[in-house]
Amino acid sequence: MNTLEPIRGGNWNNGVNAGLGALNLNNPRSNSNINIGFRPALDYARSKHLTGCCQRKNEKDALAPAIAEIDLATPAGAPVGCLFEQIYQFENLLNAAYQCRKGKTKSNSTLVFFNNLEENIIQIQNELIWGMYLSSPYHHFYVFEPKRRLISAPSFRDRVVHRAIYNIIEPIFDRQYIHDSYACRRGKGTHKGADRAQLFIRRVEKTHGKAFALKADISRYFSSIDHHILKSLVSAKIQCERTKCLLFYIIDSSPSDAHGVGIPLGNLTSQVFANLYLNELDRFAKHTLKAKNYVRYMDDFVIIHHDKQQLHQWRVMIERFINCQLRLKTNSKTQVFPVAASAGRSLDFLGYRIYANKKLLRKSSVKRIKAKLKIFRKKYSAGEIDIKDINQTIQSWIGHASHADTFSLRVSLLSQPFKRGEHV
Repeated sequence: MNTLEPIRGGNWNNGVNAGLGALNLNNPRSNSNINIGFRPALDYARSKHLTGCCQRKNEKDALAPAIAEIDLATPAGAPVGCLFEQIYQFENLLNAAYQCRKGKTKSNSTLVFFNNLEENIIQIQNELIWGMYLSSPYHHFYVFEPKRRLISAPSFRDRVVHRAIYNIIEPIFDRQYIHDSYACRRGKGTHKGADRAQLFIRRVEKTHGKAFALKADISRYFSSIDHHILKSLVSAKIQCERTKCLLFYIIDSSPSDAHGVGIPLGNLTSQVFANLYLNELDRFAKHTLKAKNYVRYMDDFVIIHHDKQQLHQWRVMIERFINCQLRLKTNSKTQVFPVAASAGRSLDFLGYRIYANKKLLRKSSVKRIKAKLKIFRKKYSAGEIDIKDINQTIQSWIGHASHADTFSLRVSLLSQPFKRGEHV
């Protein structure tokens, strides 16, 4: 078939109440037949002409299960202009569902989705193909560490769609990024970003005897991202019209503080959009300012240099650039200062206090773990919590703390054993 059609669907004999892509649900689960077909539930869907992405030829393999096909086109190495078909592929959506389930296997929304997994995947697939996908209302809640933030979380079903999109477009965007962008990227992360910043401090201090830091972050970053600018950046990277339409729909339909501005913290796609948005700053810092010792983790960025006045000049130029080009501004904590154990201070970056030759935890991080351990000891003594529940938090903290000079601190905090109370 030469036209783009849903790949899977329901029994040809289904009645008029059948969905866009239902399996043969009138049979019991024990029925092993595979009489799968497709009959559009909406009249306009039969004749709707879908354009804007490559047409792919598919042919059913008579010897394969109902969900298998022979692809007559070659999907490997598909160009950037042909992405939408890769997003809605059954295998990509199925993989996305399992990725979203990690760490949430007991969640009610996860259980409901996986109870009819194949039907739900096929329904999403056909909604995407026929341009009928609509997102569900978001769930809003606050988190308070490290500071109070409003999280807008999509439904499990929408998270599957976002993950399927992410799987396809993230590698395309990632190829455009500089080496020293460390947020939400494979092989990067906070620990490597902090190590890189320390390397820059050590390198400048060794060569020039003194190192200064321009430490900055963006004021209310996710809430300030301009939709029009973001869409123009997406358009510059994505040629497929249907993929762009889907991305623009997610941008426009997401909750925000003001019309046309802001993306939600809870969306996986927001991580991609946020990195893409400040990639413009990365390019400006590296290619226009020629700042060699530049590191960014999402909306936090650092430049290390031996000349304090140069950093002040770059700060002015950066603030002018992000305001004019991206409609952003830095927060009040942005400053230039010397990095040194004496006649200076540490670089507070990515959870650590960083010097040229040592790395310490933030004092607030130490305070939090002490408070948690105190609560854990009290609850364990009363028999209200098991050691396995405590161990998960402790191991997570040790993993973070072990990347700093914290051996004595860890021994001090964890040397006291957990004990049950006398009456437990």
